[in-house]
Amino acid sequence: MSFERSPVSESSPNPVDSVPAFTAFGLHADLMRGINDLGFTRPTQIQAMAIPPLMEGRDVLGAAATGSGKTAAFLLPILHRLMARPRGTTRVLVLEPTRELAAQVVEHMDLLARHTRLSAASVFGGVGMNPQIDAFRRGFDVIVATPGRLLDHMQNDYARLAGLEVLVVDEADRMLDMGFLPDVKRVLAQLPVRRQTMLFSATMPAPIVELSRGLLHDPVALNIHRKAAAAKGITHAVYPVAQDIKPALLVELLARTEYDSVLAFTRTKHRANRLADLLEKRGVACTRIHGNRSQTRRTEALSGFKDGKFRVMVATDIAARGIDIEELALVVNVDVPHVPEDYIHRVGRTARADATGMAITMVSPEEEDDMRAIERALNTRIPRERLEGFEYNRKIEERFEVPIGVRIAEIRARKADERARSREKADRKAAAQPGQGARTSQAGAAARPTQQGSSARGAQPVAAARSGQSGQGMRPVASGSSGRPGVQGQSVSQAQPSRGPDRSRDASFAHPGDNQRSQDPVVQSRPQHAHEPVRQPSSDPRRRTVTRDRVSVPVAPQDVSPDRYLVSRPAAEAPAAVTESAHNPRHASKPSEDSWFRSALSGRSSTHRLGGGSGS
Repeated sequence: MSFERSPVSESSPNPVDSVPAFTAFGLHADLMRGINDLGFTRPTQIQAMAIPPLMEGRDVLGAAATGSGKTAAFLLPILHRLMARPRGTTRVLVLEPTRELAAQVVEHMDLLARHTRLSAASVFGGVGMNPQIDAFRRGFDVIVATPGRLLDHMQNDYARLAGLEVLVVDEADRMLDMGFLPDVKRVLAQLPVRRQTMLFSATMPAPIVELSRGLLHDPVALNIHRKAAAAKGITHAVYPVAQDIKPALLVELLARTEYDSVLAFTRTKHRANRLADLLEKRGVACTRIHGNRSQTRRTEALSGFKDGKFRVMVATDIAARGIDIEELALVVNVDVPHVPEDYIHRVGRTARADATGMAITMVSPEEEDDMRAIERALNTRIPRERLEGFEYNRKIEERFEVPIGVRIAEIRARKADERARSREKADRKAAAQPGQGARTSQAGAAARPTQQGSSARGAQPVAAARSGQSGQGMRPVASGSSGRPGVQGQSVSQAQPSRGPDRSRDASFAHPGDNQRSQDPVVQSRPQHAHEPVRQPSSDPRRRTVTRDRVSVPVAPQDVSPDRYLVSRPAAEAPAAVTESAHNPRHASKPSEDSWFRSALSGRSSTHRLGGGSGS
């Protein structure tokens, strides 16, 4: 924000007498006190043109050069309008393209409204949302926001902005371009239709004017036909130099000049980081600001640069709009911008409010076309300069820009190192607890049944042996069907029943471990019937082998030999087994030859009854 402390410069088309004092606008007395405290008496040209129609409530489409005071041109009429309104409702929304510009507008409003009770809040990303939510709920008079974060809030009822009366789209050429237009349209769709709308920008090309016609109602056009031009007080210079020599040339220029604050612009974030690192290695106090930096880091960098902590601030075009630094004397374009309007915004950081400044542009051979386009837009030929005593053919010690392939390889190597360190950390943690793995293995072994018998293999998990044979699930077996004395109807397994016979218990299958299983005191082999189909092992990885929990069986003291379990039952005990299995027909020791009885025993039919024929 800037005001003229003296009459309009000679470059102004208006004579001095045509520019009124602020008292002629009829602003509120409390606002005039704030203006007087800042020491300003006469408005700038854009302020003199914009304030009267805005005081009348008209829509305005205004174009003004960077640093001409357009921020105050829309703030003063808005603050005057709000003085008569009750507090507690957000009535003004200002859309800005960058976080820095949003914070700057709030700062300027606080200075102008210091003697009023009006309140303003900035809403942008990179910071916490709770203070912003509180500002919406409390109904701050003015909300200055970036479109992206504002849309996040508008998904909630507290940010409906039903009482909105004024909308300001600042830096309209950037807000309405292909990158910001969708978000701006979504914001406009949620705002009240009856409102006063203002569009301001340093440049206003014809396509932007056409787009703005759908947003404004009978607007007052201010300087929309003005050709884009830099401020009159800027001295331009061009230094032809190779790309990789640019950092060294900048260091030499800083050593030969006495500029206290220098703003250096690069084309990309990577080049901004590289330039800042190279300057720091050469002892230059510098900071950096670009989109990949957090809002806290960006605020700290801008604050340190304004306070004089850093002599150089390296920035991308994010800083070309939204940085208001008093007495910034030198702007260096390390990279030539692709668009002439960006050049105007960059150099517009200096020579603000009719001051003077210097703009230096380093041009490599591949950037000559962009430089000629800028000269055509400025309608002037910028002189080429050469720094005497500087070695333009010096040997390159370090490349200015690292190739993208090398950067990707470095990122991948860094990620691989991080993964390796994570594995080493996990291994050290496991080694610090040597007994943990053994205890886990013992616990798992205790939960699995062991095989008992005369085989030299000793105890083996039943689940592992069965999964190798058929992959079939295991049916619970009643201990009463085994014919052992002293066990009546006790279940030896909690496994889910499976459909069909259990091939893993068939003695006719020759498989390692069958001997151990046939000698198991709990598991009794069930004979395989020749007419039953043979099922192949399941290859489904989702099929899981079911293991049994073992139930201890009481054994008489006088009979402790394991050979007792190998004795076959006499045929005379078969009727008893059948009778005993009548309580649980699925586990009968010897099924009949009838197919319906066999189906009932295998669990394939729930309708058949023992001795009931077909069960009909």
